[in-house]
Amino acid sequence: MNKIDKASFIQAVYDIVKTIPSGRATSYGAVAKAIGYPNLSRMVGRVMSECNSAKTGIPAYRVVNSQGILSGKEAFGISGEMQKMLESEGVTIVNDRIKNWKAIFWDPMDEIQI
Repeated sequence: MNKIDKASFIQAVYDIVKTIPSGRATSYGAVAKAIGYPNLSRMVGRVMSECNSAKTGIPAYRVVNSQGILSGKEAFGISGEMQKMLESEGVTIVNDRIKNWKAIFWDPMDEIQI
């Protein structure tokens, strides 16, 4: 595998995440695939966990695991913050999972026009 430029990878993740519409969510894997690194979903998760949404304006809370589970919620510091942010956009969460995940799921490969 080619060496990955970390700064470029992070910027590519941020660029995709910034385009996720309000009221929708995507997965770490979908972001990784969209930026050309389909096997690096965990690295996308790490980037999201270190993203300070309040400072950057990047909606990291809209990125969850492939089953719609709020797996990165601890990164938001305040308990329940990720869920509150999603719910404020009309997304229903039950037991740390997005209800109607298939309808809420935003696939950048299908939705971004190139």
